[in-house]
Formats: sequence, C-alpha cells, structure tokens
Amino acid sequence: MIKFIKEFKEFAVKGNMIDMAVGVIIGTAFNKVVSTLVNKVIMPPLSLLTDDVHFADKQYVLRKGHGEIEEIALGYGALIEVLIDFLIISLTIFMVVKFINRFKAKAEDPKNKDVATPRNIELLANMEKLLQEQNELIKQRSK
Repeated sequence: MIKFIKEFKEFAVKGNMIDMAVGVIIGTAFNKVVSTLVNKVIMPPLSLLTDDVHFADKQYVLRKGHGEIEEIALGYGALIEVLIDFLIISLTIFMVVKFINRFKAKAEDPKNKDVATPRNIELLANMEKLLQEQNELIKQRSK
C-alpha cells in the first residue's frame, strides 16, 4: 500500500495529473464558448437562410403522438448542430496544436537563436555534430 501511495504521489507531482485537470477545465470552458458560438452566432444566420427554420427543431416523425401516446421522432436537426460544434472544436484544436508544434520546433532547433533551446536538445545537437565529425574522420582514414 505504501508503494502504491508513493507511486501516486510521484505521478501527481510530475505534473501529469495537474496537466490533465487543467486540460479538462479548459476543455469544459471551451465547450461553452463553442456552444454559444454555434447557437447564438452561426445558427441564426443559417436559420435566416433557410426561411427561419431552426435546425434544432428539425426532426423526422416516426409516430405522431395522440392523447397519451408519445410522439417518436428522429431529431436530425440537433445532430446537425452537434456536428457543427464538432467541426468548430476540431478545427480550433488543430490550429492550436499546429501553432504549438511550430513554436516547439523553433525551441528545439539549436541553430535558432530567437528562442532559448532546452538544455537537453542542445546537448543532443552537440553530440550529433560530434558524431558527424567522427564519421567524416573515419571516412577520410579509410580512403
């Protein structure tokens, strides 16, 4: 049990759990932003273009309701709105990841002096350069 607690403590302290919690919180907030964007900004003009038809209200009725019998319907309009949400979220995440990867590539390039290169990347770059020099010397001696 003590080993388990120690492993959990290492896991939590390393930042994995904290990073995950921050991601969930930001994702939840981002979901609200996207939902508002879709419902209040994108869907009203689409409704206007479709003669004031609201997509969320669009459905295919399988059985009409009469008295105590409930109506059964497929709500394809809600699916359209969710798909628009998904497209906006996926496009935004793609753009953010692309931006981060570009910044990360600059930071990992030891020749780029604009961004401070992490020490481990700098050491690896120096080792790579030394290995290339060593290979050149070996090639010259073998001739």
